[in-house]
Amino acid sequence: MRKLEIATERWPIAGNFTISRGSKSEAIVVTVTIREGAIFGRGECVPYARYGETVDGVVAEIRRLESAITDGLTPAQLLSSTPAGAARNAVDCALLDLEAKQQRTTVSAMLGFDGLLPVETAYTLSLSSSEKMAEAARLAAGRTILKLKLGGAGDAERVAAVRRSAPEARLIVDANEAWSEENFDANMEACAAAAVELIEQPLSAGADAYLARVRHPVPICADESVHTAADIDRLTDRYDAINIKLDKAGGLTAALAMLDEAQSKGLKIMVGCMVGTSLAMAPALVLAQRADFVDLDGPLLLSRDRDPGLTYHGSWIEPPPRELWG
Repeated sequence: MRKLEIATERWPIAGNFTISRGSKSEAIVVTVTIREGAIFGRGECVPYARYGETVDGVVAEIRRLESAITDGLTPAQLLSSTPAGAARNAVDCALLDLEAKQQRTTVSAMLGFDGLLPVETAYTLSLSSSEKMAEAARLAAGRTILKLKLGGAGDAERVAAVRRSAPEARLIVDANEAWSEENFDANMEACAAAAVELIEQPLSAGADAYLARVRHPVPICADESVHTAADIDRLTDRYDAINIKLDKAGGLTAALAMLDEAQSKGLKIMVGCMVGTSLAMAPALVLAQRADFVDLDGPLLLSRDRDPGLTYHGSWIEPPPRELWG
């Protein structure tokens, strides 16, 4: 018989992680362990207030699934048992990990992948003044892809300052819904001038219809506007790419369906993350094999990570060790 274990953990962030909605100094994660005999599978999720989630609410949702998990719930059955979100993600990843171990194989092989290759992740610079972000970019000069958190007012100066400080880096920016129709053109022009490759969620999810009426000299990626495969069709005239996060999609099973749907519509794929440990990043590495942009730097932003965790060579991520996940 299966046994469900749930834990809440706090992982300190190195310094502060700041976006347009605020700052935090620690990552609060919920982990799920599903045991069957001597074998166990694990998953991690990050409850996100922007989507109405709390730690207590996510734990309660996972606990609600306990009898079904005990009775042999499968990832396919899970999709219809609880809505997309952090709780479903942790359970889905734990179920997949458990099944792979029981079958003496890997999750990637179960899902039809030949194997996992190393991928290169973007490295995030927190929102700050243009001077401080330029200094952060200088300190991260060894990283090939930088992702700038932006905040609306002053973003043109931030982008220009980072570009001067990191002239060879590939740049991605993430406004986290902080731009408006009034400053959109100026910020877009600044990003184009700095050879930014992708702009994540410039406008709020409720006001992004504007994107269908304006030019995109720099491709625009949906993040807060897209959660599941069902969202994609209505966004194709607004966005050029989507950011798939396991905590939004509700697990790797649902995220792969999102990827298939988005690619069938001609959209590019970013695989993203919340700030969490290597246990949260490992399942997303399966998805990252088919992505155009990878943003799985969560452990790099922490003061410490799990042991064992993922191995990062600069910004290159090795496939997860079996002891971690998958």
